[in-house]
Amino acid sequence: MFNLLEKIQSPDDLKPLSRLQLGQLADELRNYILHTVSRTGGHLSSNLGTVELTVALHSVFQTPHDRIVWDVGHQSYAHKILTGRREQMSGLRQAGGISGFPKRSESIYDNFGTAHSSTSISAALGMAVASRNANVKRQHIAVIGDGAMTAGMAFEALNNAGVTPDINLLVILNDNDMSISPPVGALNKYLTRLMSGSLAKEAHDLGKAVLEHLPSPVMDLARKFRGHAKGILGPATLFEELGFNYSGPIDGHDLDSLLPTLENLRDLGGLQFLHVITKKGQGYKLAEADPVLYHGPGKFDPSVGIVPKQGASKATFTQVFGQWICDMAEQDEKLMGITPAMREGSGLVEFEQRFPKRYFDVGIAEQHAVTFAAGIACEDFKPVVAIYSTFLQRGYDQFIHDVALQNLDVTFALDRAGIVGADGATHAGNYDIAYLRCVPNMVVATPSDENEARLLLSTCYAHPGPASVRYPRGAGVGAEIETGLRTVAIGKAVVKRQASGLQVASAPVIAEQVKREPVTAEQASRVKVTSTPATGEQSVSATGEQSASKHQRSQKRLALLAFGTLLPAALQAGEALDATVVDMRFVKPLDEELLRELAQTHDGFVTIEEGCIMGGAGSAVTEFLHAQQISTPVLQLGLLDQFIDHGDQAVILSQLGLDGAGIERQARAYFAG
Repeated sequence: MFNLLEKIQSPDDLKPLSRLQLGQLADELRNYILHTVSRTGGHLSSNLGTVELTVALHSVFQTPHDRIVWDVGHQSYAHKILTGRREQMSGLRQAGGISGFPKRSESIYDNFGTAHSSTSISAALGMAVASRNANVKRQHIAVIGDGAMTAGMAFEALNNAGVTPDINLLVILNDNDMSISPPVGALNKYLTRLMSGSLAKEAHDLGKAVLEHLPSPVMDLARKFRGHAKGILGPATLFEELGFNYSGPIDGHDLDSLLPTLENLRDLGGLQFLHVITKKGQGYKLAEADPVLYHGPGKFDPSVGIVPKQGASKATFTQVFGQWICDMAEQDEKLMGITPAMREGSGLVEFEQRFPKRYFDVGIAEQHAVTFAAGIACEDFKPVVAIYSTFLQRGYDQFIHDVALQNLDVTFALDRAGIVGADGATHAGNYDIAYLRCVPNMVVATPSDENEARLLLSTCYAHPGPASVRYPRGAGVGAEIETGLRTVAIGKAVVKRQASGLQVASAPVIAEQVKREPVTAEQASRVKVTSTPATGEQSVSATGEQSASKHQRSQKRLALLAFGTLLPAALQAGEALDATVVDMRFVKPLDEELLRELAQTHDGFVTIEEGCIMGGAGSAVTEFLHAQQISTPVLQLGLLDQFIDHGDQAVILSQLGLDGAGIERQARAYFAG
């Protein structure tokens, strides 16, 4: 089935292959990607669309001496397979396995780590300048999609490249008329018009046929004439105005076009821009018909396709947000929904359908999305920016300067907060608590379940200033979700469990059963050693054994302060420790009155958050206590000062000691004696 592919150990093995063999290799490669991703999950449509382009690049260029930078990188599976990682694909995006994105530490062929979009041209340009200054002759190739070209950073790099002398830089625009969500904006319309212009196409085909039979000196002259003729035959290309020699568009699935074109551009050197037309999902009819559905599927049977799960399932936090914004928009005509090219991922499909004039997909342009929202807020409308935690990082200056500084009424719905699982460190939403709470005028909310997410979205939306609500990827505990749009008091926590013989007066007590998905035996077996963040001490948990002190009552009365969806784990630990457990709800403002009371009645605090410890919610608590000269000791539990690799979310949390058993163990160790 993969006879030729199995012989490829590195790109050097492509060099002796004939054109016919390269076509066979592309077919085998496409089938192998489908075979692999159907078993591991991962990015499918984008990878099926770049098979021939990848084969051609590694066949024509001398990698890794020549540098290839894959923008975003969710189209790099063929590249990984051809560069010696075929057998490792079975562990794709799994703990201990290879990443779903290019990663410098993984292979010498991964010249630049990517996962966020629109960085490739800047990185390749930097490499080109370094090569020039080191007197090293090599080619530098940036492969960027039409969706990623909507970001300002891509044009900043093109603009800079146009005035940078004596470099070799080839930008390949992989135009598949599709990012994750359908592409938007004037640039996409321009590319479509350029691609579909019949006069330009006919002139291109005729010119190609004629030039193939001309001697070299005449061909050089003809190329110069062709450059001037483009302005007559079609729209003046933006890329040539920026200093690039524009070629294309050509069929990105036709090796007979790709191979000679890339060879010519390699030999020409300088600033080259190649426009390639590909199709997402190429070669797999189901993915071709619905590239969004097959963008990042889980495991499935390729012969059947993706089959919707039967029976009732818990709502995801994204779905809760999607329903909330529709309900709120029905009630408030001033609500505007904004997303930076993540309509499906952020749960805005129904909102776009029901409120098209109030829905704005601004493209992969997070900086613009934030300031665009600020402008809307200046005119007394109420924008809601639906954005991943990791992507708001790209609009941080705009958040501070354009929103918070002016105290504008913008609500940020932060999806994918905390551990994200298979996407790994590049997409982890670990830092939003720390980078948002330090900004004046900000409200930072951390709902503990699906219903709390709806309550706090309504609360933050009603707040006349900047506010954020963070929630994780996937489903919650299955909490019953209210249908109304009621709000709660900003900055007030809820006591979920009280230690024996203790009454907490300053916060409401909600006694309710919170469901918790148990950690499987397989997951638990992987949790061998965990660190106590506050002390650096290690404790060992033997598989299948209970802690000897599990049922012993803690000698000290503790209050567990949970910020967000680790509340069920906190409640489990609270039962074992007979501790008070508080759903803090807000990082900013804190429930200071409750903290003062708890400090008087408890011997210590444990803060629990699915975010970075440094500067996080626990830091907010310790800062408050210090300012009040309250000496209650605090154990801060959260994400350590390290990037967290890809893997199962529940397993990672267990390994970090953020499940119920881990919280109990660390609390006992820290407050012993």
